[in-house]
Amino acid sequence: MTVIADDDTIYLDHAATTPVDPDIVQAMEPFFTDHFGNPSSIYRLGQDARAGLDRARGTVARVLGCQPSEIIFTSGATESDNLALSGVLWKARLNDPAGPPPHLVTTSIEHHAVLQTANWLERVGFRVTYVDPDSEGFIDPHAIEDAIRPETALISVMYANNEIGTIQPIAEISEIALRHRVPFHNDAVQAAGALSLNVNELGVDLLALSAHKFYGPKGVGILYVRKGTPIEFQQHGGGQESGRRGGTENVAPIIGLAVALERADAQREAHNAHNGLLRDMLWAGLREALPEIELNGTADWQRRLPNNLNVSIPGVQGETMLLSLDMRGIAASAGSACTTGNSEPSHVLKAIGHSDEQARASLRFTVGKGNSAEEIEETVSVVAETVARVRELSAALS
Repeated sequence: MTVIADDDTIYLDHAATTPVDPDIVQAMEPFFTDHFGNPSSIYRLGQDARAGLDRARGTVARVLGCQPSEIIFTSGATESDNLALSGVLWKARLNDPAGPPPHLVTTSIEHHAVLQTANWLERVGFRVTYVDPDSEGFIDPHAIEDAIRPETALISVMYANNEIGTIQPIAEISEIALRHRVPFHNDAVQAAGALSLNVNELGVDLLALSAHKFYGPKGVGILYVRKGTPIEFQQHGGGQESGRRGGTENVAPIIGLAVALERADAQREAHNAHNGLLRDMLWAGLREALPEIELNGTADWQRRLPNNLNVSIPGVQGETMLLSLDMRGIAASAGSACTTGNSEPSHVLKAIGHSDEQARASLRFTVGKGNSAEEIEETVSVVAETVARVRELSAALS
């Protein structure tokens, strides 16, 4: 068996992270060198950095259709999600310390950045309701409405699922949130570059993004907070981000985020067509080679991210497949990259009714702009060969 070198890897895990576009690296470079000043400083070097920061904030605001003052730069969507949930619920508690514990409505298929924050909030006395999806991974807006209580302080529903790619009815849920006067938070990490992020069309009050999901750098993200949304900011120690997040801004990566987001939004239609074609090609090839393969999530491609394919191969452990595929130069995933090292089956697949065995047999392929039809053909061939070899080995050991 030939082991493929890293530079020949067929990378099919774009939901985990994306390579930084060379143009983004070029846009960031001057802010590591020539314009390296602290943006809070009043001398020229500092003000050069401040000008770049202000331009970046304006660019992000244009893509989101909001005011620049409503953008907070963070270390990534995990921080943004933590700030949104904790900040809004603590504000509700402080506003009514003698009242019932503030309540959060979310779903059982959120990213762990939301779920583990919700779990922590429960441990310190808040209340949380987790709404389950249907068998395809969709959240019923009526179920969200049924979960609302008089003390509900926040609704949090992701835009598109990171494991199975289902796109949630965000606009419908936002109408419910508005009618009940409950702030609505949206983890939009997987949607960037694939779906519109206009916050007014979506009707959301808070929205989180991470740059490394759309060909920008790691370690930087944003939280959009609609003006007037009640929130208690969590990170203190300076007046940065208009007093909302202490700490010197990470200027160069913020520049990269803004340029990457603008490009991703402008190229969205072309990228969706490219990714959808390759995803469909991959699914057709795998289904022909492995008739027993099962699709996880919806088969309605219009309601699924165009780059996402999540499958289960009966009788084959996903992690075993991943190791074998890696040796053949193919990088894929068995679920969320943020749960690496966790032997528990996917909480998303279990929530849509899969058994532990089905969940552990899953593979997630997420294509990107650098992939080609030739790579997809090679992947189908290698997956089929690998499944046959793994099954032979399992039979020999049994």
